[in-house]
Amino acid sequence: QVQLVESGGDSVQAGGSLTVSCLVSKHTTHDGQYCLGWLRQVPGKERQGVASIHSDGRTTYVDSVQGRFTVSFDNAMNTLYLQMNNVTPADTAMYFCAAESPTYCSVTYAQFGSSFGRGTQVTVSA
Repeated sequence: QVQLVESGGDSVQAGGSLTVSCLVSKHTTHDGQYCLGWLRQVPGKERQGVASIHSDGRTTYVDSVQGRFTVSFDNAMNTLYLQMNNVTPADTAMYFCAAESPTYCSVTYAQFGSSFGRGTQVTVSA
């Protein structure tokens, strides 16, 4: 079973940058493919897919973070990253590292993130 452990959440001022990380294991299929990504959730709302990355390099982003956030995966370190630039208070949320079937590797997939970690809190102040 895939294991996902997030870290790096912090408080940051609007306009600043922050990178959150996720140590992953047992995330590949029998043929070496994977799909990883990030979800976020604020109290009272459903979890939202933020970014995804497929083992073939394809990435997807929710419109609200396109051009500001970058998802990447370091195969040697088994670590997933989400670099967040020019953050705004609307980015305040609990961020969850997620895994999904490579067949459905897109944040537009309604059920994206069938497995996810415990989360790391990101708070952006105005």
